[in-house]
Amino acid sequence: MAVSKEYLKEEREQAWRADIRKLLKNKERTGLTRVHMGEVEPAERIKSNIEVNTGLTREEAINEARRCLDCPDPTCITGCPVEINIPKFVKRIEQGEFLEAARVLKETSALPAVCGRVCPQEKQCEAKCFYQLKMKKEPVAIGHLERFAADYERESGQISVPEVATSNGIKIAVIGSGPAGLTFAGDMAKNGYDVTVFEALHEIGGVLKYGIPEFRLPNSIVDVEIKNLEKMGVKFENNFIVGRTATIDDLKEEGFEGFFTGSGAGLPRFMNIPGENYIGILSSNEYLTRINLMDAANPRTDTPIISGKNVAVIGGGNTAMDSVRTAKRLGAKRAMIIYRRSMEEMPARVEEVKHAQEEGIEFLNLTNPVEYFADENGRVNKVRVQKMELGEPDSSGRRRPVPMEGSEYDIDVDTVVVSVGVSPNPLIPSSLPQLETTRWGTIVVDEEKLQTSIPEMFAGGDIVRGGATVILAMGDGRNAAAAMHKYLQDKLNA
Repeated sequence: MAVSKEYLKEEREQAWRADIRKLLKNKERTGLTRVHMGEVEPAERIKSNIEVNTGLTREEAINEARRCLDCPDPTCITGCPVEINIPKFVKRIEQGEFLEAARVLKETSALPAVCGRVCPQEKQCEAKCFYQLKMKKEPVAIGHLERFAADYERESGQISVPEVATSNGIKIAVIGSGPAGLTFAGDMAKNGYDVTVFEALHEIGGVLKYGIPEFRLPNSIVDVEIKNLEKMGVKFENNFIVGRTATIDDLKEEGFEGFFTGSGAGLPRFMNIPGENYIGILSSNEYLTRINLMDAANPRTDTPIISGKNVAVIGGGNTAMDSVRTAKRLGAKRAMIIYRRSMEEMPARVEEVKHAQEEGIEFLNLTNPVEYFADENGRVNKVRVQKMELGEPDSSGRRRPVPMEGSEYDIDVDTVVVSVGVSPNPLIPSSLPQLETTRWGTIVVDEEKLQTSIPEMFAGGDIVRGGATVILAMGDGRNAAAAMHKYLQDKLNA
């Protein structure tokens, strides 16, 4: 799916791009400072689910876009899993053509407003920016600009719909409406296929809806992106469990000829330590899903959730940060992260850690739970933790945490959220014995094509990777769509 250098060169040589480059000398561009996106004050934002980041103004966006050098070799694109033409959309912003910038984003990304909010740009496109690679300066704020363009278009009411090819009548089933499935569906619709997305839950959006709190990604943003896919002809069926509501064979009988599995990694992992089954100990998946999707924080809801005053979240990733910051918003007096490695080794985004610290979250690093205790009603009331120290690097390259003998102590808790990873959803593999899987339960695919052992089935996202970012799942969706399109056309022409 790599973008050709010839295409990028042609695009860069267009008159409007050349004119934009002439407006400022490179020395003037590199002398500009990176924009800082505004944020709601911590004391205010922890009172509700209000979005923390406030976005850029028009002036801020244009000034930041001026920093981009429109490099002849745009290394930033190589850092983007969906290969957005980054200099092109950024230069459209510098030009003041914000709607055109949004159209450029949609050429390759089905979810630009989502990506502008939750993608780890600092590890991807921005990490490959010329400023970062060659000048050791802060990179162009690509993520902020992506969010600006998508938000501007949405708020303008002039939302563009990507062009789709004439219908070819071939029915395609997408299993799961997370970022991999939605991206795949969009690309297949562009190619003229009749696409239906099947979602097990009652809301479309997968992890974007159930796993990411609204203070990071408002549901209304996701809904607009989904609505755009509907305008492209993509159909959605919720409350539909492929493998239970209907099997793959049932869908084949209905005329579906190609399948994409993006069913995610929704099976929680626990640590198997004493007391882990006490009341008040939940997986991060259950905690966030019930709150984000089932309104469980509302005491009048059908299935309310008790989120206590002393909440410990075990883990150091983005989901752990989402969980502990959610607990704070639900009234926790003490909301803690318990993580067995150091602060520097936390896998969570730097921005998420910063926001959590601002909001009064406690970080108990180099600390690990070893046992839970409960009151007479079986509800957790204490966690025993042990201090850790870092030893030699393990297989991941990170220094291995080693327990310190005799360092145990107890912490009062009334809710514990375990966020130590997830396993792939087993439903599709269990319903298809001929589908090859790994010992971890992920689906085996061809590395380039993402084709499974069942030729008409492709797969991507967490069901293949075992847990990854939104943008990597989207990259899988794009790659799988390109490969399935070729596979189906080759079959037609055979």
